[in-house]
Amino acid sequence: MTQVAFDVGGTFTDFVLQDDAGRLHTAKRLTTYPDPSDACLAGLDAMMRESGASWNDLARAVHGTTLGSNVVIERKATGVGLATTRGFRDVLGIGRQKRYQLYDLQIEKPAALIDRTWVWEVDERVLADGAIHRPLDETQAAAAIAGMRERGVRSLAICFLHSYVNPEHERLFARLVREAAPEIELSLSCEVSPQFREYERTSTTVVNAYLVQAVREYLGRMGAELRGRGYGGRLFIMQSGGGAATAETMAQFPVRMIESGPAAGALIAARYGELTGHPDLIAFDMGGTTAKLSLIAGGKPQTVDTFELHRVRLAAGSGIPMNVRSLDLVEIGAGGGSIARPALGTIQVGPDSAGSQPGPVCYGQGGAEPTVTDANLVLGYLNPDNFAGGSLRLDLEGARRAIADRVAQPLGMSVEEAAWGIHALVNLNMELATRVVSIERGYDPRRLAFVATGGSGPVHAGRLVQALGVQVLILPAAAGVASAIGLLSADVKVDLSRTHLVRLDDVDADQAEAIYADMQREATVLLRTPPAAFVREVDLRYVGQGYELTVPFEEARRAFEELYTRRYGQASPNEMVEATTWRLTAIGERTPVELPRFAARAQATARARSAYFPECSGYLEVQVHARDELSPGQALEGPVIVEEKESTTVLPPGLKAVVDDYGSLLAS
Repeated sequence: MTQVAFDVGGTFTDFVLQDDAGRLHTAKRLTTYPDPSDACLAGLDAMMRESGASWNDLARAVHGTTLGSNVVIERKATGVGLATTRGFRDVLGIGRQKRYQLYDLQIEKPAALIDRTWVWEVDERVLADGAIHRPLDETQAAAAIAGMRERGVRSLAICFLHSYVNPEHERLFARLVREAAPEIELSLSCEVSPQFREYERTSTTVVNAYLVQAVREYLGRMGAELRGRGYGGRLFIMQSGGGAATAETMAQFPVRMIESGPAAGALIAARYGELTGHPDLIAFDMGGTTAKLSLIAGGKPQTVDTFELHRVRLAAGSGIPMNVRSLDLVEIGAGGGSIARPALGTIQVGPDSAGSQPGPVCYGQGGAEPTVTDANLVLGYLNPDNFAGGSLRLDLEGARRAIADRVAQPLGMSVEEAAWGIHALVNLNMELATRVVSIERGYDPRRLAFVATGGSGPVHAGRLVQALGVQVLILPAAAGVASAIGLLSADVKVDLSRTHLVRLDDVDADQAEAIYADMQREATVLLRTPPAAFVREVDLRYVGQGYELTVPFEEARRAFEELYTRRYGQASPNEMVEATTWRLTAIGERTPVELPRFAARAQATARARSAYFPECSGYLEVQVHARDELSPGQALEGPVIVEEKESTTVLPPGLKAVVDDYGSLLAS
């Protein structure tokens, strides 16, 4: 089966095509702005030509994109409104009382996506048990709708109090809007996020409304372009939770693809962990703009059911919350394009990035500020003549001048010292993020493997694992396009949830079955394909607590106490437990990607290049190997560099590696 995947990053867009023979064809090109679809389509056209594949024979296309997060972070949407129960106009502005930095007197909460002047109150009230306390006033509702039309609302979030229990008023108001203002796109909280906690539910629904127009237009245009080329299948989009869904479903619920791009990297990392016998690992994906880290436990990426976009210094409560399933990612502004500058007598790296336009100075596209990529080039880690598959020739002298003028001279350092400082500092930032994703989840990083992917990940991973004490480092072949390969391995699936508070001992089997059956019917519609399996889960907490843990529905109490003990150190077997939210994952088609094996070959002669290693007194000549010339079983010892068209691997002194059957370097 011929299938293709393309993943848009902040700097590069990655492509992979698997042909009928199982061979992988890969490519990278700079992401285009303001419309990333330009690079997507140009790259797909080139890949189809070079591989000899036919659009008519293409069975599957999977897309990962940063569009959703970019629209929210950059506040690009206009004409977005909110209809809510009278008295709750300021729910977004108030948020939560908890401060994400308790002792910071200058703290600022994240600004609401929409101003309160775009919020309309509606006369109605449903109680927490679902009883109607005050019927919806249709006359007042009509006046509110007229005000929305006059103001220019184009996308409306509807979030009434306790609609997760009884959605009658939300659905009635939606019908009134469709009759009076059919041009307005609607997002109902009872469909987008039927869960308790008013602030998070409202925020999730507003984000969906904020995205729906841009995503629908983008996916519609992308689908039309593919069909025009002869592709007759469906376009699938990666979701935040690690599964793919049809473009039609994502156009309806775009909030579910807010972390579309980073999710695929964790999936392929789990696959490499499986192939090498390491089910517990840290997935590290460092691209041109950000570094993403996630935890794989028991061979499965860990997930969360509420996450925050655009956190401040990784602090909980500092971002925009959403009640959607997402891989448990820690994402920081540390990529190849992260900008370095002097600050208070030291070097600061990121979080802002040069992106693809203008990009790092060495790209020769007008960039003036030095970046991590510029530093790595000066240190000799990158080949200026063979970067991104030869699509870019890097300007070494330009990178040296930028680092000298903007970092080294202001700080009284040599260019080499400044370049090494940039490299070391971005490693430190990623080390701290790695500890968050492991230690704070109850895992010792020294007992986990480490899989490094992304265009920049293998350059930095060796130093990172040495600092963390990690014993096994897995450096896959084609790491620079690993996220695109991960897209091919994604199951088609849908995650749903329903809030129903009840003591676990009082759970009625028929009632639980009815909740899951209702979600199964909805999931079957959203999948647009017959489900192959359903996975049932439930959120549990001790009575009186404010936070829950998600566990399998079967043997829920035992699973809850095991997870609670690992997370917090000690469970309380005699305490009452209550269920809050019931969850269902419906899984459709499975298409595991088969990774090609490396063939045994005679050992090729390595080239040499001068590269900087401070423990070796600076620059020295090191061996440089081509990845596709390595043979299974071949051993390497740092310092050594391994190049391929998608990325570069740097093994520092002290690390030894062996090539496995799939071309991965297993280092320790």
